[in-house]
Amino acid sequence: MIQLYNVSKFYPKGIKALSGVTLQIEKGEFVFIVGPSGAGKSTLIKLIFREELPTKGQIYIKGRSIVRMKPREVPYLRRQIGIVFQDFRLLPDRTVFENVAFAMQVVGAGRAEIKRRVPEVLRLAGLTDRTQMYPRQLSGGEQQRVAIARALVNKPVLLIADEPTGNLDLDTSWEIINCLQEINQRGTTVLIATHAREIVDTLRQRVIALDRGKVVRDEYRGAYAHAT
Repeated sequence: MIQLYNVSKFYPKGIKALSGVTLQIEKGEFVFIVGPSGAGKSTLIKLIFREELPTKGQIYIKGRSIVRMKPREVPYLRRQIGIVFQDFRLLPDRTVFENVAFAMQVVGAGRAEIKRRVPEVLRLAGLTDRTQMYPRQLSGGEQQRVAIARALVNKPVLLIADEPTGNLDLDTSWEIINCLQEINQRGTTVLIATHAREIVDTLRQRVIALDRGKVVRDEYRGAYAHAT
């Protein structure tokens, strides 16, 4: 599904965000990316989403090099990837339904398809009774579930969540993680960058740990940190 070979990302003034990263993530996996602030988690996500290009190395998604991809092909790549951010990024002047529908409109979906698909993902996200509400009327957890529904509505093969629980209390964080687990169980590959130690330690999924731009640990049924 995702393959990185000797990927490095350098910024001006000698800043090394990633250095020599080689990873393979299979279809249907549920993976946590952990590490201290500045470890390279957000850079890794930007590279997979092709928001940025690596300085060195190759990245493949479903067997295609996204480094060699032509600019006009990038929108088609992104239709296969749903992304959820810490700060929700909802449109404040649109309802829950309209926020999710917008993601379909930008890829040219028809009205009938939107009318059918949006309620499906809102039901999955537990938002059936919130469809006509605006973001300001929702709790933080509800806003994040709208963001998840929006990320899912175009049926991506990969869902990336960048600190999806960073602005939420622990109980609400678990609601979001449970939602992401259900999405994974339906076949979507899920990749989560997080500082949520308790959640990572409880779930014991695959954990990839970064530090100073390098992969320092890659464990199945892993914890947030090494056992002491």
